[in-house]
Amino acid sequence: MKAAVVHGVNDIRIEEYPSPVVGAGEVIVKTKIAGICATDIKTLLGQGIPKDLPTILGHEVVGEIAATGDGVKRFAVGDRVAVYPIAACGKCHYCLQGRHNLCEAEFGLGHGIEGGFAEYVRLPKEIIDIGGVVKLEDDFSYEDAVLAEPLSCTLAAARTCRMKKGDSVLIIGAGPMGLMHLKMAKWFGCQVIIADLIDERLALAGRMRADHLINSDRDNLADQVKEITDGRGADTVVISLGIPQIIEDSLKLTAKGGVCNIFGGPPPSEIKLDPRWLHYQEITLTGTFASTPADFIKSLELIRDKSIIVSDLLSHRFTLDSFLDAVEKAKNQEMVRGIVIFD
Repeated sequence: MKAAVVHGVNDIRIEEYPSPVVGAGEVIVKTKIAGICATDIKTLLGQGIPKDLPTILGHEVVGEIAATGDGVKRFAVGDRVAVYPIAACGKCHYCLQGRHNLCEAEFGLGHGIEGGFAEYVRLPKEIIDIGGVVKLEDDFSYEDAVLAEPLSCTLAAARTCRMKKGDSVLIIGAGPMGLMHLKMAKWFGCQVIIADLIDERLALAGRMRADHLINSDRDNLADQVKEITDGRGADTVVISLGIPQIIEDSLKLTAKGGVCNIFGGPPPSEIKLDPRWLHYQEITLTGTFASTPADFIKSLELIRDKSIIVSDLLSHRFTLDSFLDAVEKAKNQEMVRGIVIFD
């Protein structure tokens, strides 16, 4: 099969690669669309590069069942499916709480096994057993369905932040994930403030119904947030950028009794934090990693029912042959959300 194969840091090649072989309890999916995530780009640049190379990245996958292994009863060749990318044991302390993303033995597409930037992808028994392969109706477009995985990560963050109708939510960063946080917070009925340095991104956030737009390069972000919230700060602050200094600066924008969520995956680093701020203002400081199968299924439902529109996030379409161009555009922040379309 043809695949985008990672050989090292910033070294990805479009080449022939051995096709996966289905095992007992597994399925092979013929990839129809794979989403391009910022995590993939960070990995290519050296942040968390897999130890075992060469390999294939890509964890946002939709397609058709191409083969089923012994014991697989719920799927047949030709079924249209969306894929939750984390393989979890289903038995550990965290899995038994429904927190499969924190599984003590977790691995997944592009992280332990080969991912979706290929014509075919093997899904292990662990993904199937936790309900991570979800059938799609014939009229559910692959282009919409492939965005369920990143959307589910914002749903997980919203749950963790205890978002509710009427809350003020400050989102730091109007990149693709920041915009998905915006859409999720609006679905919860929140007042949304979004901050970024780029006017074009803020304009897009405005078209997606953000209530307040702040260019933090021109305006003092803290002053603007206090003015909007009558001096309190935001009930929820979602930091969608993994930049330590931005994380440190954004913490103080949280209202008393509020929640600050570190969402963007930062590199190994340290930030300064005054414990009195946490103590006296009863701040909840948290983070979220990925999502659960339940979040994934709920996000598919929200997209299918048009409760959350995701089609306006899709800005670029590529093929596997133009994948290197996609990587460059993602590195240079020249697209909102890109996908790779397979025949």
